Amino acid sequence: MTDVFRPVLRQSLTDDLAQRVKQLIQSDGRKPGDRLPAISELARRFGVGHPTLREALKKLETLGVVDIRHGSGMYVGKNLNMLLLSNPIFEGAVTKKLLVDLIEARMAIELKSVALAAENATEEELEGMSQSLASAGQNLGDDSALNVANMTFHRRIAVGSGNTVLCQVLEVLSSLFKDEQQLILDIHGSRAKDHEEHLGILEALRQKNAALAVERMRAHLEGVRNALLRWDPSDTTAQR
Repeated sequence: MTDVFRPVLRQSLTDDLAQRVKQLIQSDGRKPGDRLPAISELARRFGVGHPTLREALKKLETLGVVDIRHGSGMYVGKNLNMLLLSNPIFEGAVTKKLLVDLIEARMAIELKSVALAAENATEEELEGMSQSLASAGQNLGDDSALNVANMTFHRRIAVGSGNTVLCQVLEVLSSLFKDEQQLILDIHGSRAKDHEEHLGILEALRQKNAALAVERMRAHLEGVRNALLRWDPSDTTAQR
């Protein structure tokens, strides 16, 4: 127990904290729905600031390991056994090929995850996807907030798939290439069209129509890929 609460000193602080919170839950024998200590208490025990801890908790919330209920507190989520992978740091140059490679990798992962989500996603998970898109719709003019909402939507589809490995691979990709995802949004251009495509994917998931969900996800990601292939890196003017 004392090992769980020792101050975190290694570099990947967010990943370390996420692992420690999960260890705390498991070592205490807590079950889904059980209340967790307040953020202030956890921050004191782990010897970190509130912002750093919130970042780790946000990762755990996205994966369903914890459930943060505003105005109520923090509880153990239903995906307590979710595999947690540490996110590496990418320091290479951003190139057109890298962005195309990123979308193609996402296509391989997300076509499978959306098919599984059509079969396995719960009403609660679908509602989480809907909330992400509601946030996106309210932030079409704020690229930073829009990118966060969009990627959260895609992560929640992966969580809804029920496949922990697919979910974590997408999580690593999203975190590793966070800035590149923002650049892709700029290049793709049409925020409104992108949003409508997301809504169409959610509709197919609500219908539990795997074939339609895959078709719409493929069209969505291929549209992004085609925009990247047309992109001239020497033109720094972001499309709108």
